[in-house]
Amino acid sequence: MNGRSPGLSVRAPGGAWVALAGGLALLGALGSLLPASTLAWSRATAALPWRWLTPVGAHYGGLHLLANLAGLLLLAWLGRAARLDGRAALAWCLAWPATHAALWFAPALTSYAGLSGVVHAGTAVAAVFLLASHGRLRWLGLALALGLALKLGSEQPWQAPVQRNPAWAFPVAVIAHATGTAAGLAAALLVLAAARRRTP
Repeated sequence: MNGRSPGLSVRAPGGAWVALAGGLALLGALGSLLPASTLAWSRATAALPWRWLTPVGAHYGGLHLLANLAGLLLLAWLGRAARLDGRAALAWCLAWPATHAALWFAPALTSYAGLSGVVHAGTAVAAVFLLASHGRLRWLGLALALGLALKLGSEQPWQAPVQRNPAWAFPVAVIAHATGTAAGLAAALLVLAAARRRTP
């Protein structure tokens, strides 16, 4: 016995997922100590691969950060409760830079900061892995997928990638919600397909 709770281990079911959510939250909190422009994605820095990672540390105020941290907390809870394994965490990790790299294809967007794109990516990954599961978890995955589709449908990011919302003091780049969802979906399917090829 090592005296540690197995529930806190990265190797425990859901452990890697929770660790990734916690790491993203930490980056978001630490990044708030710097000006948002030093970490945000922008069209001028879009070709720099490391800037596909840094937007999660940039936020336009405390409320913006808190809203994103709340999303991460819900995803962490979901991953732990549904026992999402390391493959799901890997897919979410792969979707993180892909979410921001894909912003290049939204010419109306000049800059982006925050965790919301990566939160949507994590939600898509969770939905795919739950749908690929069994029993009641499949119904949870279906509900998650439908909720995500309805949210994107209500935002219509293909019509207006950047939108004004009276609840926020800055334009909301809803296109990042779409690129995050697409990146999460693609990464989850890729990881699951690779896992099936390795299974004898």
